[in-house]
Amino acid sequence: MIEEIYKANSGRYEAGMEYRRCGRSGILLSELSLGFWHNFGETAPLERSKEIMRFAFDNGITSYDLANNYGPGYGTAEETFGYVFDKSFRPYRDEMFIASKAGYDMWPGPYGNWGSRKYLMASIEQSLKRTKLDYFDVFYSHRYDPETPLEETLQALVDIVRQGKALYIGISRWPVEATKFAFEYLRKRDAPCLLFQDRLNLIDRRVETDGTLENVRENGCGFIGFTPLAQGILTNRYLKGIPTDSRAMQQHFLKTSQIDDALIANVAKLNEIAERRGQTLAQMAISWILAHQGVTSVIVGCSSTAQLADSIQAVRSKDFTAEELTQIEGIAARIKL
Repeated sequence: MIEEIYKANSGRYEAGMEYRRCGRSGILLSELSLGFWHNFGETAPLERSKEIMRFAFDNGITSYDLANNYGPGYGTAEETFGYVFDKSFRPYRDEMFIASKAGYDMWPGPYGNWGSRKYLMASIEQSLKRTKLDYFDVFYSHRYDPETPLEETLQALVDIVRQGKALYIGISRWPVEATKFAFEYLRKRDAPCLLFQDRLNLIDRRVETDGTLENVRENGCGFIGFTPLAQGILTNRYLKGIPTDSRAMQQHFLKTSQIDDALIANVAKLNEIAERRGQTLAQMAISWILAHQGVTSVIVGCSSTAQLADSIQAVRSKDFTAEELTQIEGIAARIKL
């Protein structure tokens, strides 16, 4: 069967998405980035993945966030991306900003994890093959490695850029002091860090309190946040109980024991504020992140175009009154996970 030729929406850049400057670079990122963490692996229907990717691009999302071990299973999200890219997006490659990462468990043995030069160099070669790309726009160290010298990890990233396998360097979830060292090291080698990635949502605000956001801004680096909905807590999904197909029922990243009466009561109060704003709770949670100074983009995951369409609406209501912020943050502070 011959697959139909994809022609992108001609109005994709007038669809309401805005593009934010990434630190002090020349790069502009779409306010939302499509994340491939859970919903694009070998267990996901290929047609659904293709539909979501096309919908994202047609609505102005140009930023795509991958990692070598995204799936499930490991590597299969990149394989899905590569198949759809090859069939649909190759003519649009220069309009896309595609990221991948390495740092977590990927293959057995001592060389398939963490931050060694051997692991990073092997990982990017494998990721490029799976995604059918010639280069990534940005390649991240996915996590801080306390055992490998920082110079080894960072020099591998510098060399990846110099070899043309990535245009920019990114860092994900490094502690503040290590990040300061990395920024200086990379700057001196004319390969400054473009993006810092970490978790940020109404419940988890560590990057605000530990100096991460301030450090990123001061060093001219962009910030891209993930888990904006706190594994689905910051949606209306659990207001009437725990759905059988929810992440909490899977007992993996979120446990059913965490969904107690106090949590649901506070989430319901947040939902009431969102409704007064004319938003869903998920939209408000994303809008709240985008209202932060220094945030370049928010990574959103989805398992359907309907979920993605809901997230996209968040970019249209990013303004909050002082009273709304006080109420939202006061309620969110009482939610403990």
